[in-house]
Amino acid sequence: MKNRSWAFLAGGLLVALLLAGVVSNYASSHPDGLDSSLLKGCTVDADDNIVGGNCPAQQAKDHELGDSPLADYGVRGIENSFVSTGLSGVLGVLVTFAVGAGGFWLLRRRDGTPTDGAATTSEGGTPTDGDGTTTADDDTRRRADAAS
Repeated sequence: MKNRSWAFLAGGLLVALLLAGVVSNYASSHPDGLDSSLLKGCTVDADDNIVGGNCPAQQAKDHELGDSPLADYGVRGIENSFVSTGLSGVLGVLVTFAVGAGGFWLLRRRDGTPTDGAATTSEGGTPTDGDGTTTADDDTRRRADAAS
């Protein structure tokens, strides 16, 4: 990969880490559209606990992974909510980056041919410039001509 590509990738990763680690702490703590629509018909107190009425949110259950180390946008065991939220965001970015990089690594071209499909010689010309080599496209054209 070119140095310029590495710089772009590193810059994007740095921005994502900054957003996840710092800016995520300033996101709204009010319920999003789904949460607020599920609370329609219920009365809630200041701590968002349902105290009356009838709404779909009353049938909500705890998630199976609710006790996991990164549940509820934080890291279990860290009491400072700013650090806990920031750290969980940074860990999420790093895990996502690692999975994506691993997927690209597995899918990369391994045969060493150019990605645009045009083969070149060491002199910079194409193989059809008289150096005796052929490409798969040349072979396909010859077979098509011979068949007709």
